[in-house]
Amino acid sequence: MHIDKAILDKVNIWLSPDFDNETQQIIKDMMTSSPKELEDSFYKNLEFGTGGMRGIMGVGTNRINKYTLGKNTQGLANYLKKSFPNEALQVAIAYDCRHNSNTLAKVVADVFSANGIKVYLFSDMRPTPELSFAVRHLNCHTGIVLTASHNPPEYNGYKVYWQDGGQIVPPQDAEVIAEIESLEYRDINFNANEDLIEYIDVAVDEAFRDSTIKNASFDTSAEARKNLKIAYTSLHGTSIKAIPGVLEKAGYTDVNIVSEQADPNGNFPTVVSPNPEEPEALTMALELADKINADIVVGTDPDSDRLGVAVRDTNGKMFLLNGNQTMVVMTAFLLEQWKKQGKLTGNEFIGSTIVSTPMMLELASAYGVECKVGLTGFKWIAKFIKDFPNQTYIGGGEESFGFMVGDAVRDKDAVAAILLVCEIAAQAKEKGSTLYQELLQMYVDFGFYKEHLISITKKGIEGANEIKQMMIDLRQNPLKEINGQRVVCIEDYQSSKGKDFMNQEEFEISIPKSNVLIYYLEDGSKICARPSGTEPKIKFYFSVNCAVDSIADIPEAEKQLDTKIKNIIAEMQLN
Repeated sequence: MHIDKAILDKVNIWLSPDFDNETQQIIKDMMTSSPKELEDSFYKNLEFGTGGMRGIMGVGTNRINKYTLGKNTQGLANYLKKSFPNEALQVAIAYDCRHNSNTLAKVVADVFSANGIKVYLFSDMRPTPELSFAVRHLNCHTGIVLTASHNPPEYNGYKVYWQDGGQIVPPQDAEVIAEIESLEYRDINFNANEDLIEYIDVAVDEAFRDSTIKNASFDTSAEARKNLKIAYTSLHGTSIKAIPGVLEKAGYTDVNIVSEQADPNGNFPTVVSPNPEEPEALTMALELADKINADIVVGTDPDSDRLGVAVRDTNGKMFLLNGNQTMVVMTAFLLEQWKKQGKLTGNEFIGSTIVSTPMMLELASAYGVECKVGLTGFKWIAKFIKDFPNQTYIGGGEESFGFMVGDAVRDKDAVAAILLVCEIAAQAKEKGSTLYQELLQMYVDFGFYKEHLISITKKGIEGANEIKQMMIDLRQNPLKEINGQRVVCIEDYQSSKGKDFMNQEEFEISIPKSNVLIYYLEDGSKICARPSGTEPKIKFYFSVNCAVDSIADIPEAEKQLDTKIKNIIAEMQLN
């Protein structure tokens, strides 16, 4: 097989003395035994995106390894020195259950320490939200977590947090990337100063646990907590290090752990994908719940920022909530608790995203608080907290199974979210209700909202062009009517412009630019088109709603809303 000269030039750099013998030997072996793999490992540089880097582990510029992460870290160290001149710099580092996470975390610690930066390194794997907490708790300038979230086992990643505990956002992300890209591999200083590396564990764990209990537990009686039967799975991930301890300290004594998934394991042997967004991932937890007659099932992804929840429906069957449902149940509960405690002054806000349920706006309006809506990703909710210091953040989430309670952690946090959802379930059970019935009552009180997501994969260059063309058509030849309903407004987040067709007015969108287009119909339906930035996919998010007078009306209303979604999909020719 002929290997392109540009790729060979990159390969030759990695065969220089700047790289260790083992790396050089692997590359030499690949040149003879697997030139195709060699090409894939070097044909591009693994991109440091807006929140960090994620990819397959291995040697080469397009892989996660000590050199690509070393270069990130060296660039970040240089950027920190420019950003905080004359300050004693500090960084916190955590890692998850992935293969090589612990050794890669030590490499990152070595590079920071070699650059004279004090490092707090967790002595063992920890949930991602604990890293976000630790950044502020330890007064660090930045934080790094080695994780690939719920990607397949061959992946790892590198997420960067700033001193507010949130992931880096513009303009810092571009400035950090520029700093990294200006470096050569030989510029990386790997010579650790061990005196600057301090291992952390129990003290930070306890502070994180206490903070979680303070933020996510309310006036639930000790009896109600004891009476809630919980089935919990960590899906072979890091939440096992935090959630059982948090639930126990909060007073939940009937916690039943899926033992086959309790040991952290980067191969995730019992699931197709360790992602609580996928119903299959919670199969074993649901089986355990039925065996022991549990009230609730909770599960987390490997780095413990996403959560899945199942509760018993009106027929006593386990029902998996989607991300929008968990988000509105938790937000409504928080708002009600704040109201009871007399803490709502009108200067509070909740957070959501442009692709999540509009029901969040209804909740905000009902309780007299603001709902700030940003792009997908919790870094934008964290940015709201930073940008509006005179307003108080209560809680918020996004449809992809993430929630953030209070501002002690500035990222989605399954540890606090699971404690909160158990509080809701325990209080409901004590008064003879269920979490599911509380959700149904919310539909009566605030409107019945139903969401649906379809993801269309188009592979290769042709597919990428098809996706591009779909967005061009939706922009340049906008639909005037969908399913017999007029389009009343279009928001284009790429041009930062919106058009209100009812009043023939154009308006500016203040949210950062993103390739997202939203159509609003006259009956309150919302359709959002969003190509993936990392995969050959385009996602369409649908939200439809109607008023219901009583819980008894919901089944019929749901049929009508499902039909409406089907008709919209058919009319837009997306099936």
